[in-house]
Amino acid sequence: MKLSIIILNYNVTELLRACLSSVKRYVQDIDYEVIVIDNASPDTSWKNLVKEFPTVYFIENPKNQGFSIANNIAAENAKGEYLYFLNPDTELEGNYMSEILSFADGIENFGCLGLRMHNFHGNFLPESKRAVPDMFNSFEKLFNGFKKNQSKSYYRNDVGEYEIAEVEVITGANLLIKRKIYEEIGGFDGRYFMYGEDIDLCYTLLQHGYRNFYYGKYSILHHKGESTVKDKFYLKRFYGAMKIFIEKYYRKEKPLQYFLLLAGLQLRYWFQRLKL
Repeated sequence: MKLSIIILNYNVTELLRACLSSVKRYVQDIDYEVIVIDNASPDTSWKNLVKEFPTVYFIENPKNQGFSIANNIAAENAKGEYLYFLNPDTELEGNYMSEILSFADGIENFGCLGLRMHNFHGNFLPESKRAVPDMFNSFEKLFNGFKKNQSKSYYRNDVGEYEIAEVEVITGANLLIKRKIYEEIGGFDGRYFMYGEDIDLCYTLLQHGYRNFYYGKYSILHHKGESTVKDKFYLKRFYGAMKIFIEKYYRKEKPLQYFLLLAGLQLRYWFQRLKL
């Protein structure tokens, strides 16, 4: 089997239906499977989709263990040469999967790949292509506009929206990776409940000598944040994920950057809490 499409659902049944319909419509001429894992959604209406999409393999996770662990569970059940992690609030927009897989097959030391994303209004989503967080681009991200002269932008503004280019980080909302490579690096780090796990995965790939790509030639629709409530728990997880990353990679190797980033994270976190 060439491809396993993995979709983690949480309380977005109608968006999941649209996502599965787009996969059914556009993924052609490929031996593939679709695995949906529901992360203990309070809304159990997703079960109505089991009969509607009989070829999809549905997994019911009895406990919400977060993005990383749930996707790892689904990946353990996958049979494809490639894994394509896809958010339930996304939709494919064309019959381009064969071309993307051929591109990945032709890349030496291929790590992962992500497509261009836009929202419902057609606006490009800059998180489609990113750099690994460092002291300068992280402060640019955290404090909106801070940027060291000549430094690489966090959102890789040096790479065009419609380009195909090698980048450091792509989003977990649509991430293609070879299954054997995913298993080799240990999958998503289970310490990340939500947010940051894609940055960690991409950085781990780079550390192992693999190459990550932004594929701007084709796009997906992303109804961004439809399953996310912006409250104090969201803030804690969002900024907590960045803390995990800098603890993991910077505390010992780059202590000065670590302490500066930690201070910046804490300052931004409390500023955002005051706005709630």
